[in-house]
Amino acid sequence: ESMEDLGKRLTGNVKALEEVEEALQALKRQVQAAAGEETTLISAVTLLFEKAIAQAFPIVPESLEKSRWLVVQATSDAKHGDYQCNSAMAIHKILKDKGVADAPKAPRDVSARIVECIPKNKVLLKTEIAGPGFINIFLDPAFIAESFAKILKNGPQPPASQPQEVVVDFSSPNIAKEMHVGHLRSTIIGESICRVLEFCGHRVHRINHVGDWGTQFGMLINHLRTAYPNFHEQPPNISDLTTFYKEAKKRFDEDAEFKEASRTSVVTLQAGDPYSLQCWKALCDVSRIQFQMVYDRLECAGLVEQGESFYNSRIPDVVKELTAKGMVEESDGAKIIQCGKQFPLMAVKSDGGYGYDSTDLTAVKYRLQEMKADRVIYVTDAGQSEHFEMIFHAAKRAGWCEGGARLDHVPFGLVLGDDKKKFKTRSGEVTKLVDLLDEAVTRSLTHLRERMNTEGSTTQMAEGDLEEASRRIGYGCVKYADLRQHRISDYQFSYDKMLDLKGNTAVYLMYSYARITSIKARAGVKLQDLANVLPSVQHPKEYQLVLHILKFPEVVERVADTLLPHLICEFLYDTAEKFNDFYRDCHVIGDPLQSQRLVICEVVAAVMKKGMSLLGITPLEKI
Repeated sequence: ESMEDLGKRLTGNVKALEEVEEALQALKRQVQAAAGEETTLISAVTLLFEKAIAQAFPIVPESLEKSRWLVVQATSDAKHGDYQCNSAMAIHKILKDKGVADAPKAPRDVSARIVECIPKNKVLLKTEIAGPGFINIFLDPAFIAESFAKILKNGPQPPASQPQEVVVDFSSPNIAKEMHVGHLRSTIIGESICRVLEFCGHRVHRINHVGDWGTQFGMLINHLRTAYPNFHEQPPNISDLTTFYKEAKKRFDEDAEFKEASRTSVVTLQAGDPYSLQCWKALCDVSRIQFQMVYDRLECAGLVEQGESFYNSRIPDVVKELTAKGMVEESDGAKIIQCGKQFPLMAVKSDGGYGYDSTDLTAVKYRLQEMKADRVIYVTDAGQSEHFEMIFHAAKRAGWCEGGARLDHVPFGLVLGDDKKKFKTRSGEVTKLVDLLDEAVTRSLTHLRERMNTEGSTTQMAEGDLEEASRRIGYGCVKYADLRQHRISDYQFSYDKMLDLKGNTAVYLMYSYARITSIKARAGVKLQDLANVLPSVQHPKEYQLVLHILKFPEVVERVADTLLPHLICEFLYDTAEKFNDFYRDCHVIGDPLQSQRLVICEVVAAVMKKGMSLLGITPLEKI
């Protein structure tokens, strides 16, 4: 066996072992979820108070939904503890309204009785009643240290959850058109959501609902047929999709004969004409090559194309079903579905054709009933919010969501230029996504070279490493600049801001991560030497950092529910800031507590790396 073959075999074995380990961890999470075992700090604390309230006031859980009487949240000031239970005021009102005879006279008395009923546990150090009845909760440092050490052993863990089939519809560019910044946001946000849900143990289907059907294809096919009559023998170079589309559109707008012939081409395409289908396939194939160039740069893999054409043959049966269920009305020759909005959904257009509404109705049915999705997520611009609200309304009315299937629309805002208007080039054209991403890499490379040439700089790299680093930083900065905003907000695209070493940027996070790994490297201590070491949590900066890291599963849980990736960005930025505070005040290398503090460094680095990977960012071990 050659060394090359041996290397391949060993690499394959390592990958197989990693997959087995991942499967075992997923199984463990399923068992935890089924057993109701708490895997986040806040869920462990909340469970204790839920039991205490149920014992102290049995009538409360029987009367109202849990969210009305069980309120536990993290504190904003450490002097008030780590968490706070704010249930007393609501419970006091419930007891008073129900006329309970022996009800406590004031909320503070309610809190006192709750505290008396807290079960024996290893989680809490103490509680304090403050103000009108807030219960300040202080966690036991021993529990904190032991929980933190588990991350060193098992790696960052997601919250326990029951696995679901989840469909995420994102990116969705149009055939024969270049991807632009609108597709950038959908692709980056959608990919991050997929990674979070997969980390939580869900089976995620990445669906690319490309625009590959419709009236515009008559125009494009007719242009291809007439401008390039020898298409079969000498296919034209249509790699520049924007130019090709503009040529076709110009002819469509200016030539009445061409316009009429284009409309006929749509009919022949939809009738299955072989030549039309061949032209259509050629346009789709070229477009896919262009799209893949973007996906490769964004490290977006596993997208399954199910475009508009995929659903076309299924639409008539869906319209029949909705008609049979009494949901379809006739209106001026069209078939419509009223959804309580100003305009209805158009099931069938007045000319007998199908549009976006009928396609999306068919798609949601297919995903719920054929793919058996427990949750379907659509990542599109905010302008489509009402459209999806109507699609979801119709799907529920049709009975397709039986069994509690969840439908989510994930809207996002615009990308703005320096003039705070829609992002375009100086010539007014929509910027090609590939060009935009490559420019980020070029500027990143320039920044790195400048830092290397600065006197006293610690940034030193070989040329090959420099190019790889510039790609990771460049693409990472574009992703982070998008994800760090609340997705519904518009954001101003600025290379200078996203490549800034200071502030909430990917560059800052990457340098912070590399700094932590350099501390571990300088210490010269192997990971196995720290296996049985608990972190030190005596210094306030140690405790704050360790507690913060333990909240990572809580953040992941919130993102999986709300689909707001900026919460991970906030967590990572806070992590970097808290680590810098810790490193400033707590000496690591050569200190009597070196091993305990190296455990902190090791776990912080692992959690930062996982958090960045959930955003689609690959950090650098050394910069």
